[in-house]
Amino acid sequence: MPQAAARHILVNSEATCNELKAKIEAGEDFVKLAQDHSSCPSGRNGGDLGTFGPGQMVAEFDKVVFSAPVNEVQGPVKTPFGYHLLEVTERRD
Repeated sequence: MPQAAARHILVNSEATCNELKAKIEAGEDFVKLAQDHSSCPSGRNGGDLGTFGPGQMVAEFDKVVFSAPVNEVQGPVKTPFGYHLLEVTERRD
């Protein structure tokens, strides 16, 4: 079964998500931004979600995590929880 490791930043607006993505693209640290801005408890750990398989996260999240290039920030991705920036840090098929 495929497995992926990912980290994310969860915020409540698309605008905030886009602002944070621009900061990451300009060289700011994903981990620090997650700690400062993410509303998910994983933010304390820099947004690290650990390793998981398909179906363990919401569908919108899974779709990106199991198709996006590794080590490239994706988003905003809208889910019932809010807006995410996602980065797949590892994936095994």
